[in-house]
Amino acid sequence: MIDSSQNKTIKLINSLKAKKDRDKLGLFVAEGLRFVEEIPRDYQIMLYAVSESFSGEFDLEVFEKRATVYIVADRLFKEISDTTNPQGILAVISQKKNSVEQVIDNAGENGFFIIAEELNDPGNLGTIVRTADACGCDGVFLSKGSVDIYNPKVLRSTMGSVFHLPVISDVDIEECIQKLKENGIIIYAAHLKGQKYPYSFNFVKGCSFILGNEARGLSDEVAKLADEYVKIPMPGKAESLNASIAAGVLMYEVVRQRL
Repeated sequence: MIDSSQNKTIKLINSLKAKKDRDKLGLFVAEGLRFVEEIPRDYQIMLYAVSESFSGEFDLEVFEKRATVYIVADRLFKEISDTTNPQGILAVISQKKNSVEQVIDNAGENGFFIIAEELNDPGNLGTIVRTADACGCDGVFLSKGSVDIYNPKVLRSTMGSVFHLPVISDVDIEECIQKLKENGIIIYAAHLKGQKYPYSFNFVKGCSFILGNEARGLSDEVAKLADEYVKIPMPGKAESLNASIAAGVLMYEVVRQRL
């Protein structure tokens, strides 16, 4: 039983709320029973922490087969939890490192990717990753300045999809796009200057979509790297779409064409 906030395990878990410490240690926290149960076998779990109440309701043996389980006093678990109503279980996990080249090469000539430039909203990123997973996307690349994929709010929004496809942070977009083009992947930018709707393009072949910042859109520098601009039809009065909705429209057109 851990009942002190000065315990080294508690200090470790609390430190992982900060991106700099997650990056330094190469670890992140998954919280909630469903999320923890979805951790694949190829991810290394460093430890589990469960509340005293959780330990009294659930058999911990299944978790103990993968890592040490620490039982934490209920009041202390609430302090280390990132949710308002914690379920009583979290896991500390090693981050999986992938390179841009590796992800692109693994996808082959018909690869399907999302590139995000300075995407800042955790809910948007989580939703995009979850949708990309559902659509069979081969990878998501995040530019420097984007919200961290291991941000707790992002992780919750992915609903476990972060485990199903590679998401690479702090990517140099220009270098990434150059590598994609070398592999025959066509680069599309969701852009208001686009003249063609998504339904006019051939997405059966390798494709990648660049998405911009929620407030500013794509920078001119990044937009110029695209092979084609794509315009999403908006017959109503709204001037733009939420980033995750725009991404979903484009990704599901890829799915439609590839079915």
